[in-house]
Amino acid sequence: MSTGTRVERVVTSGVFELDGGSWEVDNNVWLVGDDSEVLVVDAAHDAAAIAEAVGDRAVRAIVATHGHNDHVNAAPELAARTGAPILLHPADLPLWKLTHPERDPDGELADGQRLSVGSVELTVLHTPGHAPGAICLHAPALETVFTGDTLFQGGPGATGRSFSDFPTIVDSIRDRLLTLPLGTVVRTGHGDTTTIGQEAPHLPEWIARGH
Repeated sequence: MSTGTRVERVVTSGVFELDGGSWEVDNNVWLVGDDSEVLVVDAAHDAAAIAEAVGDRAVRAIVATHGHNDHVNAAPELAARTGAPILLHPADLPLWKLTHPERDPDGELADGQRLSVGSVELTVLHTPGHAPGAICLHAPALETVFTGDTLFQGGPGATGRSFSDFPTIVDSIRDRLLTLPLGTVVRTGHGDTTTIGQEAPHLPEWIARGH
């Protein structure tokens, strides 16, 4: 018998690599679902740890919020373990290919697309800036948005590397995220959760500081 749809977090650790640099990072892997099925948001670093958290539940999809290696490096192994399709916005295929040159995602994400798991629907919001194909997933029934590396507690995701652009991420946050209900919980790709209401007043500061 299924209990209600819920959100679970698995924290995995590894290395983020881009533009010739590498950084040790902890990633939030989010599981959305109930007792029988889940959606995995960002299969980072450790497929075994993610699979252990999933247990015997069916994985409906492995959703990549963007194509940076630390968000997709465990996706093919997790897909092989679970039979779930990997979904990525096509604008991030060049980033994906830096990590997985021989293995394409199984499906594309598009702005406005809806994904269902358990008793809830999640809407794909295309939010470029940190990466061209960056997306967020809004689950109104859970009062939650999964923002990947687009919005964190304290500001936008980094834009000082290739494939990224600060004015674009500001537009995405202002137009697609800060318009959500203020109580919406922001579940990020790294670090602590926050809310839209906590972050919205600080937009002018972020613009002023330029990152």
